[in-house]
Amino acid sequence: MYRILFFLTTALAAFGAKPLVVITRNAPTTYYINAVNRPAGFEYDLASAFGAYLKRPVRFVVEDSVSDVLKALKKGKGDMAAAGLTRTAVRDQTLIPGPGYFNVRQQLVCRSGLKPKKITDLLDKKIELIADSSYVETFHKLKRRYPKLRWIEHKGYTTEHIFERLHQKKIDCTLADSNIVDINRRYYPHLEVPLRLSDPETLVWYFPNTPQGKALARQAKKWFESFKKSHAFRQIKERYFGHIVKYDYVDTARYHKRIKTRLPKYLAAFKKAGKKHGIDWRILAAQAYQESHWNPKAKSPTGVRGMMMLTLATAKELGVKNRLNYRQSIDGGAKYLKNLLKRIPKEVTNPYERYYYALAAYNVGMGHLYDAVRLGKQLGINPYRWHNMKTLLPKLAERKYYKQLRYGYARGSEPVRYVTRIVNYFEILRKYYPNPSI
Repeated sequence: MYRILFFLTTALAAFGAKPLVVITRNAPTTYYINAVNRPAGFEYDLASAFGAYLKRPVRFVVEDSVSDVLKALKKGKGDMAAAGLTRTAVRDQTLIPGPGYFNVRQQLVCRSGLKPKKITDLLDKKIELIADSSYVETFHKLKRRYPKLRWIEHKGYTTEHIFERLHQKKIDCTLADSNIVDINRRYYPHLEVPLRLSDPETLVWYFPNTPQGKALARQAKKWFESFKKSHAFRQIKERYFGHIVKYDYVDTARYHKRIKTRLPKYLAAFKKAGKKHGIDWRILAAQAYQESHWNPKAKSPTGVRGMMMLTLATAKELGVKNRLNYRQSIDGGAKYLKNLLKRIPKEVTNPYERYYYALAAYNVGMGHLYDAVRLGKQLGINPYRWHNMKTLLPKLAERKYYKQLRYGYARGSEPVRYVTRIVNYFEILRKYYPNPSI
């Protein structure tokens, strides 16, 4: 179904300018509505930046599948397609490729417990692919060598829909690009990824094979040559892919289980503390899991205790009388995080990144965070962007840097890992609780 979901008019768009119509699809790597009911997604941000460069308002048209995206573009229903499309020889025959902006590999993804080691192991398996995708082209190439290879193509499905069918064990295997796999394995930890089935491939925008389409493709390539070197592009990549860590099946599977079995007991306490201190309760819950795995009796050799692993001194300062009382611990942790948020430099303007800075300070201390900010200024690196802070904090462990800083040595890599893990836990939790007010 051809559906227009949202209009974006950038601040730079000229009044009355012709809209740039971008055809996309609803997926976590392309376009979706985020937790605050606003459009988001890697493709959404990238295409919006291109629209700002052209000084044209951007209108997003959301189709249901890759097949529908390509069909709509060929029918002239949009100026370009930005939908996580791999550049292929077949598509190049009828459409004009734009700039390549992301490299991926096609990976075989199978249901839990199924680990084929070679293509011949797939000949008796139930395989589903999304229609008109680069995955179908890959399987057609494989079929020349393995004539008995069979699969089913679905025009109305997304890769994420097929992942759900794998999870339910309705099918055996599918193909997906590595960036899609990386994001979705957080939500489907039991899926297997036994084989890579392609060399590195490039995701591109596609344009209609018309004079106007060719001209716009040239503009996009010229723009991206400069944009890919910019801070803005690094920030977009950081926002959507910066927190994808090396996959840990055991930890992720255990986390999914504990969301169902352990979290319900403490849910009311997280929500109460979040509402009281103006913090998304899901961030508190994700942080608590990183701290204690939702164990109210947790303790460490360094003396921190309880659900939020507070030190005795910090607990006293926050008015927490019993660190092993999970309600007091959660409330104290929320109050502490709120206080840290207030102390984050005002130059950190992105609301999500302010949380990252506060969480890093929770882990390493505000003094060391300020040291990293000072170091960034000394080195000519903007310290008010998280993707830069991720490189500055580890420098606090290098003598040539820490000896000149006020608070000295710190294991600066640890807060980076700490924030990364919490963000991953948060993203998984959002799947279970998409609305923070409920």
